Amino acid sequence: MTPPPGTLLAAEDLRKSYGPTVALDGAGFSIHPGEVVAVMGPSGSGKSTLLHCLAGIVPPDSGSIVYDGRELAGMSDTERSALRRSEFGFVFQFGQLVPELTCVENVALPLRLNGRPRKEAERAALAWMQRLEVDDLAAKRPGEVSGGQGQRVAVARALVTEPRVIFADEPTGALDSLNGERVMELLTEAARSANAAVVLVTHEARVAAYSDREIVVRDGRSRDMERAI
Repeated sequence: MTPPPGTLLAAEDLRKSYGPTVALDGAGFSIHPGEVVAVMGPSGSGKSTLLHCLAGIVPPDSGSIVYDGRELAGMSDTERSALRRSEFGFVFQFGQLVPELTCVENVALPLRLNGRPRKEAERAALAWMQRLEVDDLAAKRPGEVSGGQGQRVAVARALVTEPRVIFADEPTGALDSLNGERVMELLTEAARSANAAVVLVTHEARVAAYSDREIVVRDGRSRDMERAI
Protein backbone atom coordinates (compact mmCIF):
# COMPACT_ATOMS: atom_id res chain seq x y z
CA MET A 1 0.00 0.00 0.00
CA THR A 2 1.22 3.51 -0.89
CA PRO A 3 -0.63 6.13 1.24
CA PRO A 4 -1.48 9.55 -0.25
CA PRO A 5 1.22 12.24 0.15
CA GLY A 6 1.29 13.80 3.62
CA THR A 7 -0.30 10.79 5.33
CA LEU A 8 1.44 9.90 8.58
CA LEU A 9 -0.38 6.65 9.43
CA ALA A 10 -2.59 4.60 7.13
CA ALA A 11 -4.19 1.17 7.17
CA GLU A 12 -6.01 -0.76 4.47
CA ASP A 13 -8.24 -3.85 4.53
CA LEU A 14 -7.42 -4.82 8.12
CA ARG A 15 -8.82 -8.14 9.28
CA LYS A 16 -8.53 -9.59 12.77
CA SER A 17 -10.33 -12.49 14.45
CA TYR A 18 -10.14 -13.95 17.93
CA GLY A 19 -11.17 -17.55 17.36
CA PRO A 20 -14.63 -17.48 15.76
CA THR A 21 -15.16 -13.82 16.69
CA VAL A 22 -14.43 -11.35 13.91
CA ALA A 23 -13.10 -8.06 15.34
CA LEU A 24 -12.03 -6.35 12.09
CA ASP A 25 -13.45 -7.19 8.68
CA GLY A 26 -11.71 -4.99 6.12
CA ALA A 27 -11.31 -1.78 8.14
CA GLY A 28 -9.28 1.14 6.79
CA PHE A 29 -7.84 4.29 8.31
CA SER A 30 -5.63 7.30 7.59
CA ILE A 31 -4.44 10.35 9.51
CA HIS A 32 -2.19 13.36 8.85
CA PRO A 33 0.19 15.20 11.23
CA GLY A 34 -1.72 17.57 13.51
CA GLU A 35 -5.07 15.94 12.75
CA VAL A 36 -7.47 14.59 15.40
CA VAL A 37 -9.56 11.67 14.17
CA ALA A 38 -12.35 10.20 16.31
CA VAL A 39 -12.97 6.47 15.91
CA MET A 40 -16.55 5.86 16.96
CA GLY A 41 -18.83 2.88 17.26
CA PRO A 42 -20.80 0.78 19.75
CA SER A 43 -19.18 -1.57 22.23
CA GLY A 44 -17.78 -4.63 20.46
CA SER A 45 -17.67 -2.91 17.06
CA GLY A 46 -13.88 -3.32 16.71
CA LYS A 47 -12.75 0.24 17.39
CA SER A 48 -10.31 -0.64 20.20
CA THR A 49 -8.92 -3.54 18.14
CA LEU A 50 -8.37 -1.07 15.30
CA LEU A 51 -6.44 1.23 17.62
CA HIS A 52 -4.31 -1.63 18.97
CA CYS A 53 -3.45 -2.74 15.42
CA LEU A 54 -2.57 0.81 14.34
CA ALA A 55 -0.28 1.17 17.35
CA GLY A 56 1.53 -2.09 16.62
CA ILE A 57 0.32 -3.68 19.85
CA VAL A 58 -1.75 -6.37 18.13
CA PRO A 59 -0.84 -7.71 14.67
CA PRO A 60 -3.73 -7.95 12.19
CA ASP A 61 -4.38 -11.28 10.51
CA SER A 62 -4.12 -9.53 7.14
CA GLY A 63 -4.05 -6.06 5.63
CA SER A 64 -1.48 -3.29 5.56
CA ILE A 65 -0.44 -0.62 8.10
CA VAL A 66 2.06 2.04 6.99
CA TYR A 67 3.56 4.53 9.43
CA ASP A 68 5.74 7.30 7.99
CA GLY A 69 6.43 5.22 4.90
CA ARG A 70 7.26 2.03 6.81
CA GLU A 71 5.17 -1.14 6.96
CA LEU A 72 4.58 -2.15 10.57
CA ALA A 73 4.50 -5.80 9.53
CA GLY A 74 8.07 -5.47 8.25
CA MET A 75 9.39 -4.26 11.60
CA SER A 76 10.78 -6.47 14.34
CA ASP A 77 9.17 -6.59 17.79
CA THR A 78 12.09 -4.48 19.05
CA GLU A 79 11.48 -1.82 16.40
CA ARG A 80 7.75 -1.68 17.16
CA SER A 81 8.51 -1.40 20.89
CA ALA A 82 10.88 1.48 20.18
CA LEU A 83 8.11 3.24 18.23
CA ARG A 84 5.73 2.91 21.18
CA ARG A 85 8.35 4.33 23.54
CA SER A 86 9.30 7.35 21.44
CA GLU A 87 7.03 8.17 18.49
CA PHE A 88 3.70 6.91 19.86
CA GLY A 89 1.98 8.18 23.02
CA PHE A 90 -0.91 6.49 24.84
CA VAL A 91 -3.81 7.67 27.01
CA PHE A 92 -6.15 5.01 28.41
CA GLN A 93 -9.58 5.21 30.06
CA PHE A 94 -8.27 4.75 33.60
CA GLY A 95 -4.89 6.46 33.16
CA GLN A 96 -2.90 3.37 34.15
CA LEU A 97 -0.44 5.37 36.23
CA VAL A 98 2.08 3.43 38.33
CA PRO A 99 0.76 3.75 41.90
CA GLU A 100 4.18 3.42 43.56
CA LEU A 101 5.61 6.42 41.66
CA THR A 102 4.91 10.09 42.21
CA CYS A 103 3.04 11.96 39.47
CA VAL A 104 6.22 13.58 38.14
CA GLU A 105 7.97 10.20 38.13
CA ASN A 106 5.03 8.75 36.17
CA VAL A 107 5.25 11.49 33.56
CA ALA A 108 9.04 11.14 33.33
CA LEU A 109 8.88 7.33 33.03
CA PRO A 110 8.83 7.11 29.18
CA LEU A 111 11.91 9.33 29.03
CA ARG A 112 13.67 7.26 31.68
CA LEU A 113 12.88 4.08 29.71
CA ASN A 114 14.53 5.75 26.71
CA GLY A 115 17.70 6.35 28.73
CA ARG A 116 17.30 10.01 29.73
CA PRO A 117 18.94 11.00 33.08
CA ARG A 118 16.48 11.36 35.96
CA LYS A 119 16.87 15.11 36.52
CA GLU A 120 16.59 15.91 32.83
CA ALA A 121 13.56 13.65 32.45
CA GLU A 122 11.81 15.17 35.46
CA ARG A 123 12.47 18.72 34.21
CA ALA A 124 10.75 17.84 30.93
CA ALA A 125 7.96 16.12 32.87
CA LEU A 126 7.35 19.20 35.01
CA ALA A 127 7.16 21.40 31.92
CA TRP A 128 4.40 19.22 30.48
CA MET A 129 2.62 18.99 33.82
CA GLN A 130 2.57 22.78 33.94
CA ARG A 131 0.97 22.90 30.49
CA LEU A 132 -1.63 20.38 31.65
CA GLU A 133 -2.22 22.40 34.85
CA VAL A 134 -1.11 19.64 37.27
CA ASP A 135 2.44 20.72 38.17
CA ASP A 136 1.29 21.28 41.77
CA LEU A 137 0.71 17.50 42.02
CA ALA A 138 4.30 16.56 41.15
CA ALA A 139 5.13 15.03 44.55
CA LYS A 140 1.78 13.28 45.03
CA ARG A 141 1.07 9.67 44.14
CA PRO A 142 -1.81 8.68 41.83
CA GLY A 143 -3.94 7.50 44.76
CA GLU A 144 -3.81 11.00 46.24
CA VAL A 145 -5.27 12.87 43.25
CA SER A 146 -8.74 13.04 41.68
CA GLY A 147 -9.73 11.16 38.54
CA GLY A 148 -9.61 14.28 36.41
CA GLN A 149 -6.20 15.26 37.76
CA GLY A 150 -4.86 11.76 37.24
CA GLN A 151 -6.04 11.73 33.64
CA ARG A 152 -4.25 15.05 32.99
CA VAL A 153 -1.10 13.48 34.42
CA ALA A 154 -1.62 10.57 32.02
CA VAL A 155 -1.95 13.02 29.11
CA ALA A 156 1.31 14.71 30.18
CA ARG A 157 2.99 11.29 30.23
CA ALA A 158 1.71 10.60 26.70
CA LEU A 159 3.09 13.91 25.42
CA VAL A 160 6.42 14.05 27.25
CA THR A 161 8.33 12.19 24.53
CA GLU A 162 6.89 14.60 21.94
CA PRO A 163 5.30 11.72 20.00
CA ARG A 164 4.09 12.02 16.44
CA VAL A 165 0.92 9.99 17.11
CA ILE A 166 -1.17 9.89 20.30
CA PHE A 167 -3.55 6.96 20.77
CA ALA A 168 -6.35 7.85 23.20
CA ASP A 169 -8.70 4.97 24.09
CA GLU A 170 -11.85 6.33 25.80
CA PRO A 171 -9.74 8.98 27.62
CA THR A 172 -12.76 10.56 29.34
CA GLY A 173 -14.76 7.37 29.93
CA ALA A 174 -14.14 7.38 33.69
CA LEU A 175 -14.63 11.14 34.18
CA ASP A 176 -17.61 13.42 34.76
CA SER A 177 -18.57 15.75 31.90
CA LEU A 178 -16.75 18.81 33.31
CA ASN A 179 -13.45 17.00 33.85
CA GLY A 180 -13.85 15.19 30.54
CA GLU A 181 -14.26 18.47 28.67
CA ARG A 182 -11.14 19.94 30.27
CA VAL A 183 -9.05 16.85 29.53
CA MET A 184 -10.13 16.94 25.88
CA GLU A 185 -9.40 20.67 25.58
CA LEU A 186 -5.91 20.24 26.99
CA LEU A 187 -5.16 17.07 25.01
CA THR A 188 -6.21 18.47 21.64
CA GLU A 189 -4.63 21.89 22.21
CA ALA A 190 -1.29 20.36 23.23
CA ALA A 191 -1.32 17.82 20.38
CA ARG A 192 -2.13 20.39 17.71
CA SER A 193 0.51 22.79 18.97
CA ALA A 194 3.06 19.96 18.68
CA ASN A 195 1.69 18.91 15.23
CA ALA A 196 0.98 15.44 16.64
CA ALA A 197 -1.81 13.28 15.22
CA VAL A 198 -4.45 11.96 17.64
CA VAL A 199 -6.37 8.71 17.17
CA LEU A 200 -9.29 9.11 19.57
CA VAL A 201 -11.47 6.08 20.32
CA THR A 202 -14.80 7.09 21.86
CA HIS A 203 -18.51 6.33 21.81
CA GLU A 204 -19.45 9.82 23.06
CA ALA A 205 -20.52 12.50 20.57
CA ARG A 206 -19.37 15.32 22.90
CA VAL A 207 -15.84 13.87 22.91
CA ALA A 208 -15.83 13.26 19.16
CA ALA A 209 -16.75 16.93 18.70
CA TYR A 210 -13.11 17.80 19.48
CA SER A 211 -11.94 15.91 16.38
CA ASP A 212 -11.39 17.12 12.83
CA ARG A 213 -12.93 14.01 11.33
CA GLU A 214 -14.91 10.96 12.40
CA ILE A 215 -14.55 7.32 11.38
CA VAL A 216 -17.37 4.99 12.40
CA VAL A 217 -16.58 1.33 13.01
CA ARG A 218 -19.44 -1.15 12.94
CA ASP A 219 -19.19 -4.94 12.70
CA GLY A 220 -15.45 -4.63 12.08
CA ARG A 221 -15.83 -2.32 9.08
CA SER A 222 -14.95 1.36 8.99
CA ARG A 223 -16.65 4.32 7.33
CA ASP A 224 -15.04 7.74 6.94
CA MET A 225 -17.89 10.15 7.65
CA GLU A 226 -16.20 13.05 5.82
CA ARG A 227 -16.07 11.03 2.61
CA ALA A 228 -19.59 9.72 3.19
CA ILE A 229 -21.11 13.22 3.14
